[in-house]
Amino acid sequence: MTRLSIFQQLQPFSIGFDDVFDHFESMVDSNMRVVSQTNYPPYNIVKVEKNKYDVEVALAGFSKEDVKVEVEDGKLIIESVKSDKEEDKDGVIHKGISKRQFKKVWTLADDVEVSGAELKDGMLKVSMEKIIPEHKKPKSIEIK
Repeated sequence: MTRLSIFQQLQPFSIGFDDVFDHFESMVDSNMRVVSQTNYPPYNIVKVEKNKYDVEVALAGFSKEDVKVEVEDGKLIIESVKSDKEEDKDGVIHKGISKRQFKKVWTLADDVEVSGAELKDGMLKVSMEKIIPEHKKPKSIEIK
């Protein structure tokens, strides 16, 4: 007997959410476990205010020229850029700070807009905001 996922169970009660369900289906395996990604580089997702978020990525040893931040097709993509400069420094006896290639991808809701990125003290902070359209904001109705 095939066990239906929670997403498949919700489909008969929703219209127009097929892409959302397909996206979440792709993130879990057949046993409903989240498909793991690499843990490098470590990151935080911080809710700064009601509709504002930051993604903080620890990037010790990276400069802003070594990192690319893009928003493409509803995804936030942060990845390392291979630099032409020499990787190994003369005189390094022990290399404990990793500076390997990486690519991290987060799916953004349709109403989330990336407002900027800053690399400071080895921490990349990408700021974003959930934009609520006027027709979805609460409004008071005058009683006559």
